[in-house]
Amino acid sequence: MSKQFSDLGISNPILNALSDLNIVIPTEIQQKTIPLLLSNTTDFVGLAKTGTGKTAAFGLPLLQLIDTDSPVIQAVILVPTRELGQQIFRNLESFAKYLPEVSIAATCGGIPIKPQIERLLLPTHIVVATPGRLIDLIQRKAINLKETKFLVLDEADEMVTILKEGLDEIIAELPSSHKTFLFSATMPGTIKQLIQNYLNNNVVQVSANMETVGNQGIDHEYIVVNPIEKLDVLMHFLNSKEGERGIIFCKTKAAVNKLAKNLAINRFSSGALHGSLSQGIRDRIMEQFREGHINILVATDLAARGIDVKEISYVVNYHLPDVYETYVHRSGRTARAGAKGLSLTVLQEEEVFEIADFEKELGIKFTQFKKPTVASIEENNTLLWAKQIFKTKPNHDVDSELKNKIKTVFHHLTKDELIEKLLANYLLQNKNEPLEKPVKRQKMN
Repeated sequence: MSKQFSDLGISNPILNALSDLNIVIPTEIQQKTIPLLLSNTTDFVGLAKTGTGKTAAFGLPLLQLIDTDSPVIQAVILVPTRELGQQIFRNLESFAKYLPEVSIAATCGGIPIKPQIERLLLPTHIVVATPGRLIDLIQRKAINLKETKFLVLDEADEMVTILKEGLDEIIAELPSSHKTFLFSATMPGTIKQLIQNYLNNNVVQVSANMETVGNQGIDHEYIVVNPIEKLDVLMHFLNSKEGERGIIFCKTKAAVNKLAKNLAINRFSSGALHGSLSQGIRDRIMEQFREGHINILVATDLAARGIDVKEISYVVNYHLPDVYETYVHRSGRTARAGAKGLSLTVLQEEEVFEIADFEKELGIKFTQFKKPTVASIEENNTLLWAKQIFKTKPNHDVDSELKNKIKTVFHHLTKDELIEKLLANYLLQNKNEPLEKPVKRQKMN
């Protein structure tokens, strides 16, 4: 019989909130983690893939361990991006629905710091922060961590660089008796070194669901294309997924912008997300995606962290990631909460050999996705052309006399005859002309 949250030692107010959220059965990482964190005896490392409920694994015990009689910051949760920070903040607020005395604040970068400083003047028990913003607050002496009992490093493998640079400054503000809880989807050597340097020797480590890169609901597939046809093949795939939501990952901001522009030209419901966009634009794009107003997100790896949308049916690796851990995080965006999902990697011929390395390193099996025929791609592009015309808004600034002259040219044609002529003209103009010129392949590091 499956364990319940009550079996793990979770208190009634939190159980009631979980019931309202329809969260009934704890995941493996939650079952293994919650009792250990509630015991509050040592540092902790939790290794679990993306989408397995790590936020509740550390969030529920933290909420229960807070001493509400003490109006000081007792827990700091560090996250790599503001998007993930906001997601964790919302989750904690939901879990604490029946704990009104627990005060939670989010202090992440990308937005003005002054309101956050003013917020921290109020009693606060838990702070969710990005490392850079937390260090800024420390340097301004705007945050007091002298009585903080718990430091959580969530998605630690995505914060390695900044933690190397700033963790000493953060830890210097904490009491020596604090406990550190580290969570990660992967365990590269840099994380092992961080554990060795900053966590106690008697650290407890647990792992869950790590036998494969993702749960059994993810189909890992790859498709081999020539550079000249890459965009056409992608659009053919996206048309087959019309109405479904997905994320397309690119290596660089420039590649994200270029692809998003091409998709917009072809009237796909899409948006771009990368670190150079203002926080306001990123928030707006994320909200549109979360609410279903756009179906496709084109993103860099870091910008996509914190996307917790259950209905993502596919991810596309438009560029093969440089490191195995990146693939873990990308594919983990789909097949969440027990759903099925597809992770499709677009390759060029010279990259195919790398698939075997990914399979061996991550313990997964890829199957080859059948490439559409030339005729099928041409048909798809013709349909996209028709949709472009259909979705084009009328230009009311065109001179009425010119409009009348145009109408005179076409007035004797029936609707079917006009469509036939438009189609013939399109096919004549686009005969043997690819939509995208070949691009020089960048050498992988």
